[in-house]
Amino acid sequence: MFNFPSLHTIALTLPAIIIGLTFHEYAHGWVAYRLGDRTAEAHGRLTINPVAHLDPVGFILLLLAGFGWAKPVPVNPYNLRGDIKQGMLLVSLAGPATNFLLAVASAVILGLFGSMQIPYFNIIMQYVIVINVVLAIFNLIPIPPLDGSKILAGLLPGRQDWLDQLEAYGPILLIVLVFFGFRFISILINPVVNILILLANIVAQLVR
Repeated sequence: MFNFPSLHTIALTLPAIIIGLTFHEYAHGWVAYRLGDRTAEAHGRLTINPVAHLDPVGFILLLLAGFGWAKPVPVNPYNLRGDIKQGMLLVSLAGPATNFLLAVASAVILGLFGSMQIPYFNIIMQYVIVINVVLAIFNLIPIPPLDGSKILAGLLPGRQDWLDQLEAYGPILLIVLVFFGFRFISILINPVVNILILLANIVAQLVR
């Protein structure tokens, strides 16, 4: 059913997966902390140590099947300063935004150092770009428990009870999305990746 990657491919994608998942979850905790919620800090999650964020099952599945998860950072919305909805919007947006910034930074680094012929450097950086773009776009989908559902709840006026009700069906919807909808998500992913590879090429031209 699945075309499992080779050990060589797993080794090359490993840095990208660890970086993407770790900084995604750290960003949630950091923004929550800046807004007054210390829950992530109390649970030892306000760190860039991957061990604190990686879920063993989700991590292995991500390596082997291309779909997985990290341990969600705990957030208590009632500790957030100001409007709770807006606070949760910012906390939820922090993860995908960080993945996108990592993808952009990786494209620049690839452009700066890609010509140095460091073994496997170029392909590893390309994986960092691709996986962070995937994490950013996938998590913006408004299906609970993905970040996109909380972002949408923060953008829409009033109570979003339908999103709370949808959360019960979230895991089923995610499975359907992964098996049948990922080709449509790639319509969004591929152009972003291509633009970032173009950025890397432009940076490479500028530093020659």
